[in-house]
Amino acid sequence: MKARTGAWLGAIASLGTTTSVAAQQPLRLDTQMFVERTTTDLNGRPRRVLASANRLQPGDQLIVLLNWRNDGSTPLRDAAVTRALPRGQELDLDDPSMQISVDGGAHWGRLYQFLLPTPLGGTRRAVASDVTHVRWTLPPAAAGQTGRISYRATIR
Repeated sequence: MKARTGAWLGAIASLGTTTSVAAQQPLRLDTQMFVERTTTDLNGRPRRVLASANRLQPGDQLIVLLNWRNDGSTPLRDAAVTRALPRGQELDLDDPSMQISVDGGAHWGRLYQFLLPTPLGGTRRAVASDVTHVRWTLPPAAAGQTGRISYRATIR
């Protein structure tokens, strides 16, 4: 499934934490989503296949590809790709270059760095289901240069 817009598939480019790359430099993003399914071949062996992500069910393993391109005439520097995480998705947080937010993008870091308030006035460590946004810093990119970011998520 390929899409450029939409709340579920929308990708937002941001420079640092506040300025939009789209406003500063033309950064094109294309999103592709697949579901990893396990099937059985003719010999009874399990095989993993990628299927269209048009029908998602709880427990599905989602693979998201973010293809980016510097469409500008100048190099791209200090840019980041930021995505809001749709409700019902839980990220695989193994990627060390991934930064997450649990407060709508106000603060960024790794999951273990965040404490959240509890209803009784205490705090607790953030868990994967608390993640609201994810971000990757892009390497410097010459005009016309392309790249790909991928991540996995589980549908809850």
